[in-house]
Amino acid sequence: MTDSTLLFMVILFGVALLSVPVTARLGLGSVIGYLIGGVLVGPEVLGFVSNPEKILHLAEFGVVLLLFLIGLELNPKRLWKLRRSIFGMGLLQLTLTALLVGLGLKLLGWSLEESVVAGMGIAMSSTAIAMQITGERGLRNHPVGQNGFSILLFQDIAVVPVLLVASLFKPETASSGLNLVSILTAIAAILAIIIAGRYLTRPVFRWIAGARIRELSIAFSLLIVVGISFVMVKVGLSMALGAFLAGVILAESEYRHELEANIEPFKGLLLGLFFLAVGMSIKLQLLIEHPLRILAFVCALLFIKTLVIYSVSWIFGIKDRDKLLLGLLLSQGGEFAFVLFSQSIQDGVLKPEVADLLNGVVSLSMLTTPLLLLAYDRWAAVRCIADQKPEADAIPDDKHPVIIAGFGRVGQIVARLLHLNKISTTVIDHSPEHIDSVRRFGSKAYYGDASQLNLLEAAGLSDAKLLVIAMDDRETVTQLAETVRKHYPTLPILVRAYDRTHVHELFDKGIEHMERETFGSALGMGRKALQLMGIHPYQAHRSALRFEAYDLEVLHRLHPYRGDEKQFISKTREAREQLEKLFAEDEQTLKSDTQGWD
Repeated sequence: MTDSTLLFMVILFGVALLSVPVTARLGLGSVIGYLIGGVLVGPEVLGFVSNPEKILHLAEFGVVLLLFLIGLELNPKRLWKLRRSIFGMGLLQLTLTALLVGLGLKLLGWSLEESVVAGMGIAMSSTAIAMQITGERGLRNHPVGQNGFSILLFQDIAVVPVLLVASLFKPETASSGLNLVSILTAIAAILAIIIAGRYLTRPVFRWIAGARIRELSIAFSLLIVVGISFVMVKVGLSMALGAFLAGVILAESEYRHELEANIEPFKGLLLGLFFLAVGMSIKLQLLIEHPLRILAFVCALLFIKTLVIYSVSWIFGIKDRDKLLLGLLLSQGGEFAFVLFSQSIQDGVLKPEVADLLNGVVSLSMLTTPLLLLAYDRWAAVRCIADQKPEADAIPDDKHPVIIAGFGRVGQIVARLLHLNKISTTVIDHSPEHIDSVRRFGSKAYYGDASQLNLLEAAGLSDAKLLVIAMDDRETVTQLAETVRKHYPTLPILVRAYDRTHVHELFDKGIEHMERETFGSALGMGRKALQLMGIHPYQAHRSALRFEAYDLEVLHRLHPYRGDEKQFISKTREAREQLEKLFAEDEQTLKSDTQGWD
């Protein structure tokens, strides 16, 4: 390894470590950090990298690994359920976008072949960017994430037909791209992958596992993806499509989790390198020379794709608040455009200057996606949700002794326990979907913003014997508890607290009764862990009760020192030492006192 190679690696990793944390802390996500880092080290700015195309070609393997991991999460049955969105939404989006873009370029004076190839390339979205953002936002199992994935999967399936259509415009021949033998070869390759994945991987994995060498397992995992990608390229298909197909085949394998663990680190590293390479390939000089033209093309691309996906979402009955989010998520151009435009230059379909323009537009559109989604979060998401909210329910005047504000996982359990003990409740929650779901199961719940004092008063707060605040927003919980305590100083309030710090904040507001949302489950797990380690169940139960009582005592004891960090830390250490001493003194009693449960 040469010094220049080492320096190149230091620069790439260094710029990623500098730019990505900054954009992540600003709420822009990691993708835009990689893209900005790539722009900085690319040939247009600092010039540390002179040939980003080679890096981009290598880093595209990160997209292949990403699709392989996604395939591992989808078994064939689950994939079959997505067939309507894959072949319905995907086909409609690709066709409409290509037609609109191609027609627009033809009206601007572009040739027919340039318009068709550009339309097909721009109709593709970036699998790497969309799936990375989907994962960061926790949308993989959300309708937006599933429909977005379906559209992206169809685009990968359409790679071969798109390349065939583009090849029809070769000047030397009009039919060289359409070859029956190559199509049959591709089908045979797919069948071979399915058979090998189903019948060969298990015995090979079992044989490798017998060697008990971790490196061999990692090597075989990579061999599966690399080998399939090689076969796909040789038969003219998409590497990403082949990797996804392999993942789906292995989704029900007992080695699925091992494959996932082996591939995940390589996927993350190569995807980061891919985004850096995209940033390096952005033609800043072209933007300087033709700023208005480039910006107009980027805006047109974003507008057309968002409009098409929004319209397709409407046709397929997607919820209003998800349409715009899905459109913005897939509004950018995709990495396949670089492949298509490069191939079209070699075939003589596109001129180099036209391809440079299109590549620049696609690259810049990738840069806009995190920014558009940030704008959506701060403006459009609030508007979309607000437009759909119904008016608050009219709460009947049948006063109940307990009012529960928030009917999520915590509120439901509290309400059920009260109901089993013949104590009636009035439940209020801010989610109309949640309320509808609860009502279908026969429970009484009312829609409304439970953080509003006037709504609680309409629900009978003045006559209530207890208010349970079970909402999951920490600031809202604190504010509501403070407001109610101020207006109803004698009303008992039971609050869902977030953590120990939140408990101290509630102490400051005059709240005495609270439960930390994860403390009970953590205590239960600790009790179960003691039992699994051979401790008698009664001893484990007594230990958990002793710990709970002492922990609550310590919270009250430490509260006066909360403003003095030095004293707070010192008192915390004293309390910890005292707890250990108490348990040591009580150990013999706990061990001997087991007859109660025997």
